[in-house]
Amino acid sequence: MAGEVTTPSAQEVEELVQGLYTDGIVARRGAFSTEWVDRLGEDIMTIFRESLELPGTAVGRGPNRYYVEIHPERLRGFLDLVTHPWVTAVCEGVLGADYQIVEVGFDVPLPGAVNQPWHRDFPAPPETTRDRRLTSLAFNLTTVDVTPEMGPFEIAPGTQWDDSPEFEHGMFPPRDHWPRYEELGRRRLTRRGDISARSALTIHRGTANRSDTPRPTLVLGVDAPGAGNDERHDLQVTRAYHAQLPESLLAHLPCRVVDELEPVEQKHTIEGLVMGAP
Repeated sequence: MAGEVTTPSAQEVEELVQGLYTDGIVARRGAFSTEWVDRLGEDIMTIFRESLELPGTAVGRGPNRYYVEIHPERLRGFLDLVTHPWVTAVCEGVLGADYQIVEVGFDVPLPGAVNQPWHRDFPAPPETTRDRRLTSLAFNLTTVDVTPEMGPFEIAPGTQWDDSPEFEHGMFPPRDHWPRYEELGRRRLTRRGDISARSALTIHRGTANRSDTPRPTLVLGVDAPGAGNDERHDLQVTRAYHAQLPESLLAHLPCRVVDELEPVEQKHTIEGLVMGAP
């Protein structure tokens, strides 16, 4: 794994939690080695090519843009990722000691992908809109060095608290709200080895990929107990793989244990992203 594996101090964790409650996103540069990330990228692209042949597994998130949920054991670096001290410290700091890993997947904007509409990944729960509490996190890890032409991820800091009855399906702000998000928006020019954690409720979008290179990004979804996002996913591992995992991790990994892996037919499609921004 190499990279930066130092456990954050109590003060650093407090600052990370504060960052997620204010900006809605924090990051650690160089958390993993480039060699580790390159192996991850190989695994992702192998799974991506396979998923294009299996109906329901590669879901469109706009023209030339796909999202695929995957089995943890298909990633050679899964255990390194979910036991990384920065990842576990952020999870515990925001979601509590009993946090639950509920999703592993990746997003692939191919050449020709267009701007997405501004959105959040699912409707904000009452715990957030009423109680101002974050109950889920999305970790993102790029497998390429992102350039401005590749369609960087763009996020509008502080908008995880936005709440309006005008949001279509609780996720899509109306077009007359977009100028504010465009003014706030920050494009993330991440590099191999960097990892970020964000609230999936912070308003964001993928931008147009004008390069000739795909921009795969790993996604790890984590919940506080009872947040309910596990209902949107189908995390599964084989009995043999399950037996190899440390007990300390299994406490955070609610999943189906199966004899043979089954294709993940996605339960959480986002119809509003299919056509891209109007």
